[in-house]
Amino acid sequence: MVRLTRLNGSELWLNPLLIESVEATPDSVITLSNGHKYIVSEKPGVIEQLIADFYRGIGLVAADAGKGVSK
Repeated sequence: MVRLTRLNGSELWLNPLLIESVEATPDSVITLSNGHKYIVSEKPGVIEQLIADFYRGIGLVAADAGKGVSK
């Protein structure tokens, strides 16, 4: 789960595996695969990093992906 902040300041915990899209309007709108939408104060780049950290934490993404690779 990732911790986000609703516009009223309350915490919102979402399962990143259910996130279908993140839109950058003046606020960030997260749409889940079930159609539910949530408006949060974090910017899309921050949300992206939180999701990547979650995936790394559960082993879906390598911790050093893309580092040290020469072409």
